[in-house]
Amino acid sequence: MSHSPALSLPRRVPFTYVTSIAPLLPVILVITLLALPAAQGTDGGATPADAVSGLVVLYCAIRLVRERRRPLSRTAAVVLGLPVTGLAVAALGASSPAAGIGGLGRYLQIFVLVPAAVVLLIRDRRDFRTLAWAFVAFALFQGAVGVHQFVTGTGASYQGEEIRAVGTFGPADVMGMATVVAFGLMCALGLALGSATARQRAVAAGCALVLLVPLAVSFSRGAWIATAAGCALQLVLAGIRRAVKVAAVVAASAVILVGGLGLGSAMLQERISSITQVTNAPDQSVTDRYTMWAAATDMWSEHPLTGVGLKGFPEHRDGHASLALSSGSDTEGAGAAFRKQPLLSPHNMYLLVLSEQGLIGLLALGGSWLALLVCGLRGLVRTRRSASGGLDCALVACGLLIWQLIDFLYADIGGPATVLTAVAFGIVAWWALVGADDVAETPAR
Repeated sequence: MSHSPALSLPRRVPFTYVTSIAPLLPVILVITLLALPAAQGTDGGATPADAVSGLVVLYCAIRLVRERRRPLSRTAAVVLGLPVTGLAVAALGASSPAAGIGGLGRYLQIFVLVPAAVVLLIRDRRDFRTLAWAFVAFALFQGAVGVHQFVTGTGASYQGEEIRAVGTFGPADVMGMATVVAFGLMCALGLALGSATARQRAVAAGCALVLLVPLAVSFSRGAWIATAAGCALQLVLAGIRRAVKVAAVVAASAVILVGGLGLGSAMLQERISSITQVTNAPDQSVTDRYTMWAAATDMWSEHPLTGVGLKGFPEHRDGHASLALSSGSDTEGAGAAFRKQPLLSPHNMYLLVLSEQGLIGLLALGGSWLALLVCGLRGLVRTRRSASGGLDCALVACGLLIWQLIDFLYADIGGPATVLTAVAFGIVAWWALVGADDVAETPAR
């Protein structure tokens, strides 16, 4: 009796690849869960992605114990742990134990625990690139949803029309999709400028150009400013000659998309021109922001060292804000009914930290970010000189951090997308504190 040979199924390569990135899967799961539609009608609260980010920290701790690995280096522990000082002091000064514990947990999650876990889970530059491409893929998904909302008129309300692209984050978090798309664009541009292979450069450059469209129809002025500045600095860091070429391509693409195809040109031009008119004829959203900035500064002046305590801004806001502050911002569209969203933060991370944590908190948190920036840029310079093949990683890390530090001038933590900021800080921290010290590429696994 003859037996036919068994069919050979192509399972080995995919299985090998999944096995090779197994330590990163929990982090990728956090990113994936952000694609779930945000619950409407709620202010804040933990999301599935937040819950999984906590499991990522626990998973990382278990791996360290089982493998008896040395945790963070002394430098990494100091840089990532520096914010704890200001947070502990501000938590003690909170109006209630619940507010202090809740605020402390949130800050530790975003700026200490999740970034540290990501640093420990990334093993080499290949893992770094995997997470960078995960950011790009997620940005493309959210961008596709956002562009569909703009084209079909099913987005958040903007000037009486439901055309504002918000992705799956809903009208209550209009910055969510813009942040995701901007992160993906910074990763794609860094990979395009620094990759060694022509194929990866071409794919990454194409992704960066595509992501310009959803970023534009997000109508987020803060994200536009941060992205323009971040991309410009990435281009300069990659080399002046290459910067001129890429700038020419981007300019031509913008002319085609906005001028030739008329992609929301009237509204985009009006929104762009409003950036330069914020002092002459500001709209109500800008007036509210200026009013809250002044309130945050006033809070700090009364408590210069320790601030008013974690989560204390909403409680002290009315006592320091002028009558120009409105009762809240109007949100509707993207599947949600009209509601008045309260203004519970100054929409400026530095002023939020200054008002709630004082100079101690701002110096601690800002010092950590500055150390990451200095170490990241130093690693980029060293990588360019040694030609070690990690320029793309350096550009991605520096681009993400520069974008976030600029965006913090117009935004703060809050909303479902905040956990992605924690992962981004982890990627940046790995390059600045670990990856920049590699003198050569890690062999293929």
